[in-house]
Amino acid sequence: MKKYETYKPSGLEWIGNIPVTWSKKKLKYLFNYKKGSNGQKLTKEFIGENPGKYPVYSGTTKGDGELGRTNEYEFDLKDEVIFVSTVGSDSTVMSTRMLNGKFNLSQNCLIMIPKISFNIKFVYYLTLTDFPNRRNLLPVILKEGHRSVGMSDLDEYEIFIPSISEQQQIVQFLDEKTEIIDKLISMKERKIDLLKSQRKSLIELIITKGLNPNVKLKNSGIDWIGEIPEHWKITPLRYLGYFQNGISKSSEYFGTGFPFMNYNDVYKNEITPESLEGRVQSTESDRKNYSILRGDVFFTRTSESKDDIGVSSTCLQTIPESVFSGFLIRFRFFGETHIPEYSKSHFQTHWKKVFIESKMDIVTRSSLSQQILGQVPVLIPPIHEQHQIVEYLDTHTKEIDDLISLEQKKSRLLKEYKQSLISEIVTGKIDVRTNVN
Repeated sequence: MKKYETYKPSGLEWIGNIPVTWSKKKLKYLFNYKKGSNGQKLTKEFIGENPGKYPVYSGTTKGDGELGRTNEYEFDLKDEVIFVSTVGSDSTVMSTRMLNGKFNLSQNCLIMIPKISFNIKFVYYLTLTDFPNRRNLLPVILKEGHRSVGMSDLDEYEIFIPSISEQQQIVQFLDEKTEIIDKLISMKERKIDLLKSQRKSLIELIITKGLNPNVKLKNSGIDWIGEIPEHWKITPLRYLGYFQNGISKSSEYFGTGFPFMNYNDVYKNEITPESLEGRVQSTESDRKNYSILRGDVFFTRTSESKDDIGVSSTCLQTIPESVFSGFLIRFRFFGETHIPEYSKSHFQTHWKKVFIESKMDIVTRSSLSQQILGQVPVLIPPIHEQHQIVEYLDTHTKEIDDLISLEQKKSRLLKEYKQSLISEIVTGKIDVRTNVN
């Protein structure tokens, strides 16, 4: 692909030179803004088991995500607008997407509506590369790790755009190319999902049936577990150990001090991290009561979604002088009924999630109690079988994990190529005018 004939300085280091015919525009001359006004009011309506019809977009959870649905709507737009997340982390604030139709907005996002004639899709493509490169310059920091952008910030935001006819040519080219890339990415994501499903099914099968296909089975008495080996035991979790909710302190205690395990350390990991980034000013008594020892199993206790409740992570290595979050529940075994490596797989099983959900009354915010968690049925094979199961699953899940990693790498490279292609074109590094019919 060729370059433009002549360039001029953009004045921005990350962009460099731009085509000489492109002009600088402030967003306030291109867009009107509308901010979500009833996000708080909607909160109780769209979180629940029976979502409504119209999507609610929020800037608080995922920058470009759809958080829930309501039976009422705030916006009804025939033409496309640009959605902007106005609050978020360094990596999510100013995330964008295209929207139209009937929807609602939370108070942490806004939409940009064109006030003059131009190709809005060009500006959207531009935001995908321009906003991420400049979001760290935002002046307002709400709290550690979070930034905010307001309408006045966007008003003064400057972009570089070509003529309308050239905008249309660029959009046509990018639409065609990104559609091809998106299809390839989608294929990779589907393969990843299938591999993850295969991994999950393998664990479910081995954890409930063991390794001997000829073993005599008995009815577990629980529909979603089915039959289990006759010589295995099954008992509620509460009879095998004891629970402890995590530490609760006000915000000024966090950021310095001793190691602290937070919600994401559990939510994102089957095995708790050996090294914790979080810090809290904890006492010697705190570190005794909320300790993290090998064999402990941690469960997420509270969330806005029932899908995120009861997610587990098992500690395979003691973390000295550490404590864990009040958003977590720790389970510690009385004796050696389970080896930690076996617990890691056992508590990832589907039936635990089904059981927990069957016992919970979801209203606005899900919260898992020790009482409910204590009723979760636990299978207890002999210790020597647990070691065999662990060895088998470690070998076979690693094979699947390696395939997942390979496909994730391919997907990531495709996304990086897509982002690079968009960036090169919307900043004028590549001239695609002759490539469009």
